[in-house]
Amino acid sequence: MSSIFKDDELVKAIEKVKVESPERRFRESIDLTIVFRGLDLKRDTSKRLSDKLELPHRFNPPKKICVIGSSGFAYKAKEAGADRIITPEELKDLSKNKRLLKKLAREYDHFIAQADLMPTIARILGPILGPRGKMPTPIPVAATNLNDIVEKMRKSVTLRMRNLPVLHVKVGSRDMDTKKIVENIKAIFDYLDRKYGGLRKYFDRAYLKTTMGPPVTIGEHE
Repeated sequence: MSSIFKDDELVKAIEKVKVESPERRFRESIDLTIVFRGLDLKRDTSKRLSDKLELPHRFNPPKKICVIGSSGFAYKAKEAGADRIITPEELKDLSKNKRLLKKLAREYDHFIAQADLMPTIARILGPILGPRGKMPTPIPVAATNLNDIVEKMRKSVTLRMRNLPVLHVKVGSRDMDTKKIVENIKAIFDYLDRKYGGLRKYFDRAYLKTTMGPPVTIGEHE
């Protein structure tokens, strides 16, 4: 378990973020930025991040899920509450319109795909979703637990860090209970602690902010 910050330090930072950022006319997210040191991501690509992590608590509004599949798989995805289903035929039509493909990438947070369709999906959507860290998660066509998979995706975030040793990730929304945001943040730090075999040796500093608000340093003592 990571022990970079105590719970009360996270609570104070979250409360300060909310106080220092005036309420907006839209639901703001709470964003976490972690700055690392001693990571040369250009030389050691194994330290890069492109990982999906399930958090303890989903956001408001919930993450939007798009499922790409045919017949029975599409039916199960609809029953599981996926926000959009794309059939192979629809995907073929979409491939002719790059503007719609980019719109699709913007509108949905996570993509799930029928596994045997991945070669076609990679060819059509790879150039659009790949750079955004949104490549679909392949699921076998015979899978019976799509409900669990969709729910897991709704609580998941993508931890993406390429060339620069700085991680930006949403950890909640302004109207979420502070305790739930704390638990989401701790889940990210714990994951990174396992990922790097001890986070403290690479950790420099961390900030929290609302979508439009100023950054607040976690653990900063006045």
